[in-house]
Amino acid sequence: MNPVKLIKSANLIGRGRQDVLVRDGRVAEIGSLRDAGAEVVDADGLVLLPGLVDLHTHLREPGREDAETVLTGTRAAAKGGYTAVCAMANSYPVADTAGVVEQVAALGRAAGYADVQPIGAVSIGLEGRQLAEIGAMAQSAAAVRMFSDDGHCVHDPVLMRRALEYVKTFGGIIAQHAEEPRLTEGAQMNEGAVSAELGLPGWPSVAEEAIIARDVLLAEYTGARVHFCHVSTARSVAIIREAKARGVQITAEVCPHHLLLTDEAARSYDPVYKVNPPLRQESDVAVLRAALAEGVIDAVATDHAPHAPQDKECEWAAARPGMLGLETALSISVAALGGPDDVDWDLLAERTSRTPARIAGLEAHGRDPEPGVEANFTLVDPSATWTVVPEGLASLSRNTPYAGMELPVTVEATFLRGRATVLNGKIAEETTE
Repeated sequence: MNPVKLIKSANLIGRGRQDVLVRDGRVAEIGSLRDAGAEVVDADGLVLLPGLVDLHTHLREPGREDAETVLTGTRAAAKGGYTAVCAMANSYPVADTAGVVEQVAALGRAAGYADVQPIGAVSIGLEGRQLAEIGAMAQSAAAVRMFSDDGHCVHDPVLMRRALEYVKTFGGIIAQHAEEPRLTEGAQMNEGAVSAELGLPGWPSVAEEAIIARDVLLAEYTGARVHFCHVSTARSVAIIREAKARGVQITAEVCPHHLLLTDEAARSYDPVYKVNPPLRQESDVAVLRAALAEGVIDAVATDHAPHAPQDKECEWAAARPGMLGLETALSISVAALGGPDDVDWDLLAERTSRTPARIAGLEAHGRDPEPGVEANFTLVDPSATWTVVPEGLASLSRNTPYAGMELPVTVEATFLRGRATVLNGKIAEETTE
C-alpha cells in the first residue's frame, strides 16, 4: 500500500518552499497544492534533499551477521537519509560470483529500507591473484557495475590493468582501496609525531599516494574508469587534481571521519578510532574539506564498517579497523561544508546524492524532485541538533567514534519510491510492498 502523499511547505534543496505531491511512487506535481485527500506530511522548516546514496557500505551479510545484516544496515541507512547503498564485496563468502551478488541484492529487496547495489570483487577471494567472475556478475540479475577488493588493495599492476580493460567493455568501474601493502605491514595508525609518541607503528601517507599515482596512469593508459575509495591525504588530493585537469577518467570519495577526526584521537588508545586508512593530521583534514567543496573529491562515502564487540572492545593492535558511518554522515558532511547556517544545500546534494548515484550508475537515485521521477528523497531539519548515543543507533553494532558528540541536522523522514522508511525521525516498521 503506497498512498498518495503531499509533502507540504518543504524547502526544496535550499531553493524555496514548495509542496510535492507523490503518487504511485513518483513525483506527480510540485507547486502550491491542495491536499485533495492525500496523506499530508508537514515539512515546514525542513529541507528536502534527493535521497542520499552511499558508494561504500559494509553490510557484512552473508557471513558476519553478528556485526550487521542487510536488514539492520539498511535500516541504519534509512535513518541517515539514504535511499541507496553500494554493498562492498568483503563478505563471507566473498561477493566474487553471480550467486553471492544476487543473494545480497535479494536481501536488500526483502528488507525494503534502501536499494542495495552489490559491488563485486575484483579478484577471487580478494586475494589479488586471479580475476573474479566480473562478466558473470555484470550480466547477473544484480547487474553489477562497480568492482572492488576493498579491505585489500589490487596491488598487482598487471591484474589491475586487466580488470580495467575488462570493465571498460561494459562501462564498469574499479573502486580501488589505495594502499601499497608492503609499506603498511604492521602499521597501526598514521605515521607522524603522534605515532612516534605513542609507540605505535606508523602508516605512511605515501602508501596511499603511490597507488593513486600508479592507477591514475593505468586509467589514463587503458581509458577505463577508476574510483578511489576513502581518500585521506593532502598529497592524494594533489595527484587527483592534476589527473583530472588532464582529463583522466577518475573519481574520488572521502569519508566523514576523515573530514572531522585526526590522529590525535589515537592518544586515547580506544580502538574505536582505528580505521583503514587511518585518521590523518589536521592539515590533511583541511585539504580534504576544501577539495570536497571544490569538487576535486567527488563524493562523501561512509565506509560504514560495523564490528561485533569482540572485534573492537580489545587492545588496539588486535582490533579490527572500521567505524559506523551511515547514521552520522549527513550531519558531519553539513559541518564540513560550512555548518547548517552556511551550507550550500545544492552542493551538499551534489556530493552526497547526485554524483554518487552517477558514479554507481543508479539512474533512479540522485534525482532532484520533478514530475515523473521516483520519489526518493529525505527531509532534514537544519535547525535541530542531536547527541550520538550508540545504543540508540539502528545498526547492529556500536562502534561509533562520535559517542556523546552533539551533531547538527536531523533526518526527519526518508522516502523510498514514495514510501516512508523513516518518519518523524523514527524507523517506519512496515516497509515491504
